[in-house]
Amino acid sequence: MRGVISLIVCIISLFALPAYARTVISVTIVEEWVDDAGGRFTAVDPAPIPQGIARFGPFRVIDPRRAALVDATDARSPRAFAAMMRAYPQITTLEMVECPGTDDDTANLMVGRMIRAAGLITHVPAHGSVRSGAVELFLAGKERWIDDGAEFAVHSWQDNYGREARDFAADSPVNRAYVDYYQSMGMSAPQARAFYDMTNSTPNADARWLTAQDMRGWIGQGSERQRAVRYADVTTQVTAPKIAYLDLGRSIP
Repeated sequence: MRGVISLIVCIISLFALPAYARTVISVTIVEEWVDDAGGRFTAVDPAPIPQGIARFGPFRVIDPRRAALVDATDARSPRAFAAMMRAYPQITTLEMVECPGTDDDTANLMVGRMIRAAGLITHVPAHGSVRSGAVELFLAGKERWIDDGAEFAVHSWQDNYGREARDFAADSPVNRAYVDYYQSMGMSAPQARAFYDMTNSTPNADARWLTAQDMRGWIGQGSERQRAVRYADVTTQVTAPKIAYLDLGRSIP
């Protein structure tokens, strides 16, 4: 009886609250699609998403000087990024909060070059998650900041026929596109090749998880206070709970 009375009291209390205080929305979205442009996408439990003052595709403007990437990029993302920078030209930092990857690798690399051309800082805060194709966007930062507690995940791409990077010659155009991109973001040729090989050492159906310190090693940073150049492979395997993978394929000429 006391349980029934408590339930009634809770219901009455709920309706006594103002409308804005009692509105609770829980949304679960499951997306499935096939995109001929291909891409890489790794989903995990999302980090808290900032509301921001404006939204442009997967980007949210937090304030006039900061934007956040909070979703996967797609074929429309280059236009969305350009529109955001036109509307908020004083943005200097891209916060990488919840970044599951991309469903269009070509467009994703284009966005990366736009980030570099704009001179943005890329920042992964504590509990920020940068996965799959979003790692290329992090590398695009003119300066790249990683807080302790940030996480990264990499794996091989896969085309519409199930082929992965290892199924093509190292100097094939599709593999060269990534190595060239990493070099354009400041890596030497050996560093770019080593990083690309590391990402492709894990099949598309799996993910290789990197800690903040792991990724600092790849981009030539030590601890948050020590910026020593170091490009040794210090990656580690981290078991992550509740992980799902979405294979969107990749189109190979």
